[in-house]
Amino acid sequence: MHGYELNRRREVLSGLVGGAVTFATSPVKAAEPPIPDMVPAGTSLTVGGPTLQTMFRLSGELAKLPFKVDFTTFSGGPSVLDAFRANALDVGSGNDIPAIHETWLGFNIKIIAVIQRRNVPHPAQFGIAPGSNISTLADLRGKRIAYSAGQMQGSVVLRVLKRYGIKKSEVQLIPLPSRNDVYVNALSARLVDAAPIGGTVFAKHFIDQYGRDGAKLLAPDHIVENPVNLWVKAELLENPSKAAAVKAYLKAYIRASLWVEAHKQEWIEQYYVKNQGLSREDAEYVSANIGTLDILDNWDQAIRDEQDTINFMASETGQKPFDAHRMFDRRFEAVAAQTLRGAKG
Repeated sequence: MHGYELNRRREVLSGLVGGAVTFATSPVKAAEPPIPDMVPAGTSLTVGGPTLQTMFRLSGELAKLPFKVDFTTFSGGPSVLDAFRANALDVGSGNDIPAIHETWLGFNIKIIAVIQRRNVPHPAQFGIAPGSNISTLADLRGKRIAYSAGQMQGSVVLRVLKRYGIKKSEVQLIPLPSRNDVYVNALSARLVDAAPIGGTVFAKHFIDQYGRDGAKLLAPDHIVENPVNLWVKAELLENPSKAAAVKAYLKAYIRASLWVEAHKQEWIEQYYVKNQGLSREDAEYVSANIGTLDILDNWDQAIRDEQDTINFMASETGQKPFDAHRMFDRRFEAVAAQTLRGAKG
């Protein structure tokens, strides 16, 4: 299940990178030991993500876990990676860009699941501040753009500039972390002219409040959302008890995620409205803008796409490309495939 977006992402990034370094095959290495099925008594995992506890509880997967789980609110690449470094988290998730940057810094992250959202209406949508005189994204030349180097939003900015033939030296990249409503606040205060804000509820509120003043949302051509991955520290998988728990967690995560996809209205009411406190209108907006779930059961294309991303980011940031295979633990690819087959009958 590769999905339209993964194919488009490969086409787009391949076109942007041109003659970048590629790694056709993974280097030969000794086979890794199989992951145990049995989780020893007393094993625990700390997992990050604000939706997880509700998702596991509503789907019934929480009661079936064969280990103790502690849910945390760590979410988004930078926060998850900080938690990994502090030994405060076992399993986290985020877009691929932070993990690529961490690999360049020597931190060994392993991807255990590749998740794509298909049919996302505006995955790379930009907010445009009132009074910025930007009618299309080709007008970004000379403008101030919110930029976060180690996050997916930063890569979106670089890809958009490349797509429209704008040099980095022809814009002002304003360093800002992409957290919650930081970018929307910067736009409304006119500290920046443009910022990538996707289809979040913050984008809706931005237009609701400032649309009458000239604020707008613009979606670039042929730029799609980076995949979301489940990550662990490589060293965690060297512990057989933890590795077995991660395997069981991945199976439960997939089943719980599929339950959410099959129970959209219940999820909207129980999570977005009751748990997160969104209005029904905002909850429906968020649900309509996240697309449909695609948990990949074959990673061949995803790894090629990841290589394209690594090559592109290396060319834009002066880093050295590396083999994308090193980021993936393909033992979990088979776990995902088996679980998906079982869940879908």
